[in-house]
Amino acid sequence: MTTSQASPRTGAPTARSAALPVSPLLALCTAAFLSILTEALPAGVLPEMARDLSVGEAAAGQTLTVYAIATGLSAIPVSLATAGWRRKPLMLLAVLTFAVANAVTALSADYLLTMAVRLAAGVAAAVVWAELVGYARRLAPPRLVGRAIALTMAGVPLALSLGIPIGTFLGGLLGWRPTFGLVALVSLLLLGWIARAVPDFPGRRPGERPPVLGALRLPGVVPVLFVVAAYVLAHNILYTYIAAFLDRHGMGGSRDLVLLVFGIASVVSILVTGALVDRRLRGLTIASAALFLVAAGLLAALAASAAAVYGAMVLWGLGWGGLSALLQTAVTDAGGDRGQALLVTTWNSAMAAGGAAGGLLLRAFGAGSFPWTVLILLTPVLAVVLTARAHGFPALFSRSCREVTSSPA
Repeated sequence: MTTSQASPRTGAPTARSAALPVSPLLALCTAAFLSILTEALPAGVLPEMARDLSVGEAAAGQTLTVYAIATGLSAIPVSLATAGWRRKPLMLLAVLTFAVANAVTALSADYLLTMAVRLAAGVAAAVVWAELVGYARRLAPPRLVGRAIALTMAGVPLALSLGIPIGTFLGGLLGWRPTFGLVALVSLLLLGWIARAVPDFPGRRPGERPPVLGALRLPGVVPVLFVVAAYVLAHNILYTYIAAFLDRHGMGGSRDLVLLVFGIASVVSILVTGALVDRRLRGLTIASAALFLVAAGLLAALAASAAAVYGAMVLWGLGWGGLSALLQTAVTDAGGDRGQALLVTTWNSAMAAGGAAGGLLLRAFGAGSFPWTVLILLTPVLAVVLTARAHGFPALFSRSCREVTSSPA
């Protein structure tokens, strides 16, 4: 049996148990899931949204772009502006914003109003992303920090690989407005879960807030951020336009099955990463980049073969599923909370750039250019991970020492 004492300043436990606190971590995982689902749900119901809002599909597609840009651009300023706030009310406010934004989207017939609430939801997503890893590090014992981050961040690949196809199915079954209303209801249920299960922590006092950009001078932060930018850019170029790629090779009718295979492989990757990240961060990151590289090679050379495409989806999913946990762990090991804020900006900027770059590639060179682009982007990623042995993706790392030096107040 484990015991803990309450902090006189926060009321939260100061001595963390030897086991992971599953309920609060799952609540945070659901918040991550909700942030990604809210962002990407329009992709599955775009024609219907465009028709009801009386705009073209390209304009309706900007509901995704404005969300990603808001998240990327607001991550650092929002982190600075709310550094002194108590953490739990901040998280509750962000989830409440998701509820309101999705409810308004479900009811709105005005394009500008819809864009405004999507922008607000993007800012809320920046808050959620910035808080997830800090919470996981505070709640878990030092030896299980990586596993706690993996559990918390599992919501990101789950939303991308399973949540969005389910949302698309519901959109076709119920209509896009009831689907957004359902997501708003889930947001309200999550509010109650967080209020009940997630402990509160204080923010930082003014003298405890080192400059966020100063983290760029810390050893290991820049290599990790480079990996984030190039890997996420490569993924989003291919994932955003996977339908066009499959159509080009005569597999458009198998789109749902292809994405399901990708999703199942991603879930397997999440489970493996969660079990091994505390001991095998470097090896898992190398494997992630290598698997995606091999998958891109198969798609580049053998896309005419359905078996090769399905094999590539398995490899890609295995590489992608645990990536967010790996890179979140790596950047916070190297740069603490400041590194996390930089990662949020880098990740979401790369997501937005992936959609734009993929569109340009599609018009200029066709869908066949996507896997070759992935190969070009992922080759230096693998090289950086392999060479960043001392910092960033170290061969040996003592998380307990970092816990003492970078733990939030």
